[in-house]
Amino acid sequence: MPELFRLISEEPDPRVRAVLGHFMFVFIHPYMDGNGRMGRFILNAMLASGGYPWTVVPLEKRREYMSALENASVRGDISDFTRLIAGLVARP
Repeated sequence: MPELFRLISEEPDPRVRAVLGHFMFVFIHPYMDGNGRMGRFILNAMLASGGYPWTVVPLEKRREYMSALENASVRGDISDFTRLIAGLVARP
């Protein structure tokens, strides 16, 4: 957790903080029950801190969302996850 807080505190862009915060939280705490909701809450708290509106991952994107997180966790490549979230985030 200290590394997560360090990364977040040093990143000026709220969109990057949001993606890093969400991914690092679910990577550090890979529990099937509840951490996705908490990860999405962290995502939205970070987005809101930068003036972005609340962002929902629609149910029809769940498979893509889970696949992107899995790819990020297993391969260390968060580009799919980043693109997915970027596509969902509305511009302020």
